[in-house]
Amino acid sequence: MAMMQVILRDDVPNLGRPGDVVKVRPGYARNFLLPRNLAVEANPKNLRAFEHEKRLALMRREAKRADALKLKDRIEQLSIEISARAGEAGKLFGSVTNIDIERALGAQGVSIERRRIQLAEPIKELGDFVVSVRIDSEVEASLKVKVAAE
Repeated sequence: MAMMQVILRDDVPNLGRPGDVVKVRPGYARNFLLPRNLAVEANPKNLRAFEHEKRLALMRREAKRADALKLKDRIEQLSIEISARAGEAGKLFGSVTNIDIERALGAQGVSIERRRIQLAEPIKELGDFVVSVRIDSEVEASLKVKVAAE
């Protein structure tokens, strides 16, 4: 039985990941992979185009990572202070959430989506805290947050 080489464009379970060159039966390629745009035929032209795409994607990822590292340095130098109303023993009447931290960062000129600010639970007391901010899939920064009484 003749086999056919294809370049995967997407994750295909039990076959491979994007960019893999795999051998499959012609029927599988013709009836499933190609119509669903999961793969392209592995001819010299497609291989060249794919290598080029891969290089561009790698360059984009590197640039994005460099930006993320710059932002990480900037965030780790900051120390934000949030004032809140507190009762005795330092318990807050409300709580400080990632929305408050997002606003405080915004006031410092750093825009981070609130869902990237990783608070296990809202802060409910006065004091100093270190909050983790996930900037990129592999870059995480530690932000110093001080909650002070109003």
